Amino acid sequence: MPRQLRPRALVPGDLVVIAALSGPLEVNYAPGLERAIVVLERMGFRVRVAPLLQVGQRHWWHAAAPAEIAEEFNSLLRDPEVRAIIAHDGGTTVLGYLDLIDVEAILADPKPILGYSDISLLHLVLYARTGLVGFHADLATPGLGEAWQAAPAARRTELEKLYSTLLTSPEPIGVLAATPSWECWRPGRAEGRLIGGLLNRMTLAQATRYALPLEWFDGAILFWEEMGSHAMHVWSYLQVLRHSGILDRIAGMVVGVPCEIAGLEATGASPTLPEIVLDILGDRDIPVLGNVEFGHAGANLPMPVGIRAALDAQRRSLSLLEPAVGPLTGAR
Repeated sequence: MPRQLRPRALVPGDLVVIAALSGPLEVNYAPGLERAIVVLERMGFRVRVAPLLQVGQRHWWHAAAPAEIAEEFNSLLRDPEVRAIIAHDGGTTVLGYLDLIDVEAILADPKPILGYSDISLLHLVLYARTGLVGFHADLATPGLGEAWQAAPAARRTELEKLYSTLLTSPEPIGVLAATPSWECWRPGRAEGRLIGGLLNRMTLAQATRYALPLEWFDGAILFWEEMGSHAMHVWSYLQVLRHSGILDRIAGMVVGVPCEIAGLEATGASPTLPEIVLDILGDRDIPVLGNVEFGHAGANLPMPVGIRAALDAQRRSLSLLEPAVGPLTGAR
């Protein structure tokens, strides 16, 4: 089983850096970045924007060449003043620098790395290589700077408190606030480590030399979401997880709100997402909670990779049983 490596808890005044870990900063996203800075400052942190995160700065579909992104990322990992790193956005770049990350710097000074989408690859691979707890949480610009702003004021306040607690408190968060969208797709209860992210990135991660060992999925709660795909592709990705043996080992599953998945809206022409999931699970009698708010469909609940959680699908309940950060005196 993996050794859990938790970052040191942040304190007010600590430096959080927003970095271009994948895609570029488009001109229409610039106001969202500024709003994200305000949100983080309101939580009590100092905020800096990394040099590669400039409007118009790009290389192909990346914010810069993958080697340049890795160099800047490594410099942030090595900088003792930097206490957390949040990705500006997702994209399709992380695969290009997985082999260039300074793993020793992470082991020496683990820091929260926040993001989802393409950043799922970082969480999964760094968890596999170091045991680092990955903060599958909102991205800076489309999340804090956009989705949070569109949410009701009470929800924004709730999220700010939740994220601040996630980063600063060495105490478990406990029960995550459920909403009417949560659905029980298969009843049951389970406790286990949270492992997951964007479904297609999880499948890609398992195809690299940095794949999580199969036994690490024993008793885990697998969480996933998908965006911009097709129902038949979701079916195919889940079939890969079935063939790999992952679905035979997990104790429960949490599925995010689907986002821009073609085919699901065609009544009679395609199965629903619950039907796809339950068909592939077959007689694997594990609890499944669906339509939970993490990923691309809106403001994110945090799903820290590697910490224990409790799932009760019938009661539509999900609890974080461990803190994502460690005490100030150490990383454990």
